[in-house]
Order: sequence, then C-alpha cells, then structure tokens
Amino acid sequence: MSSGLHIIKIGGNVIDDDIQLQSFLEKFAALQGKKILVHGGGKIATRIAADLGIRAKLVDGRRITDKPMLDVTTMVYAGLTNKHIVSSLQKYGCDALGLCGADGNTIKAVKRPVRKIDYGYVGDILVDSVNTLNIKKFLEAGFTPVFSAITHNGLGQLLNTNADTIASALAVSLAKIYETKLIYCFEKNGVLRNVDDPESVIKSIKADEFETLKEDKVIYEGMIPKLENAFDALGKGVKNVYIGNALNLHKYQQGEFGTCLLSK
Repeated sequence: MSSGLHIIKIGGNVIDDDIQLQSFLEKFAALQGKKILVHGGGKIATRIAADLGIRAKLVDGRRITDKPMLDVTTMVYAGLTNKHIVSSLQKYGCDALGLCGADGNTIKAVKRPVRKIDYGYVGDILVDSVNTLNIKKFLEAGFTPVFSAITHNGLGQLLNTNADTIASALAVSLAKIYETKLIYCFEKNGVLRNVDDPESVIKSIKADEFETLKEDKVIYEGMIPKLENAFDALGKGVKNVYIGNALNLHKYQQGEFGTCLLSK
C-alpha cells in the first residue's frame, strides 16, 4: 500500500464566508502529504437560482434538482465555487486541480430511482464507481484534486451528488491504494452533546454509541447522514474519520481536532 492520503470535505457556512474559507484553505494547503478536497456550495446555488428566477425546491432538507436547477448547480459547484477554491489554493502554494466527476471519468453515478419522491437529476454512487487509477495519476503527479459535487452517468448526463457521499466514496475506493483518513470540516467544533454549547464536543464515537446518540436525539437531522457515511467508510477500509471545525484544521496533526469516529 502507498503512503497516506487525506480526503477533506468542506461544507456548511464556511463556504459562504470568504474570510473563513480563505483561512481554511490556507490551513488545508499547509497540510503535509497527498490530499483531496471535496466541496459543495448549496446556499450559493440557491441564491444565484433566485437571482435567475428559479425557485429552489427542498423536501426534508434535500434539494430537488430539476433541469433548470441542474444547470445552476453545475455552474456554481463545478464552475464558480470550484474555480474560486482552486485559484485560492494556488495562492497558498498548493497545486490544485479542479474537477467534477466527469473530468477524467473520475466519478460515475446513477440517477436516483423515483420512489415516493422524484429528486430529479440527483446521482447516487455505486460500488466501483470511482476511477481510482486516474485519481492516483493526479496524486502521484503532485496535484491536489478539488472535487465539486457534480458527477456523471457515463452517457453524457451530469448529476448533482451529495458532497459528503462523494467524500466517503473517494475515501473507500482510495483506501485500497493509500492509508486513507477522511475529515469532514464545517462550522462546528465537532459532534456536540449540546448543540447550544460549542465546547461540548464528543471526542470520540464508536458505531454502537452512534445508535444510542441517535435514539437520545443528541445526533439528529443533517448530522445523521453525515455520520452514516462516515461509519460506512470506516467499515470499508478507511483508517480514521474526523469531524470538526474548518478553522481548526491546523490542530489536526496535533491530535486536537474535533470528533474522532471509531469502528469499534
């Protein structure tokens, strides 16, 4: 197995605040070794869609991606946000390469089947949908891939895909080649025992403890799918998963960063 790899997903309010984003990107650029950055950009897409007269449609917090919204998310995620991040990383000495899943055929997905809800052009990633060999070529050439939340189906159709899921799928696939660690960065200090107390960080969570925390409503809503992705990755070869504040990323290599998730 090759040397270590960090896959870091940036999301939450940090993406919308350029001062915080720049602070995070400077810390990300300083992180030693091979690394990949994955980002979303939902609030920016919603704002630009409104400016264009396109109304965002959400069901239980999940975006419905019809054709007009797919055009907006592609423009914002794979264009505006991605290139802003890449150009900033170049400023900080990180030779970044902006990608969506169609670039280099790196990440394929399938359109989510219509069941109770038709989510439109939303992609689900299947097993073996990540092109690890092509991504390895980028990494071994010294580039830092920066993935937006856009994939493709291999038949010319772009798909809006959850960025947390992309990060997890990349980590699982690349764990076959590298010792891989997955880090979810957002505006909170980690998984909090009390959402109103930013210092109530749960330092570590095992898989069985996760189930108890869900039952006790300590972990709820948007944190549930994030942690489900994380524990799934741990069960499939990813060495460690961390969740913490993007602005504290510099503390990661000091062992003082957020919540560490443990398989057992």
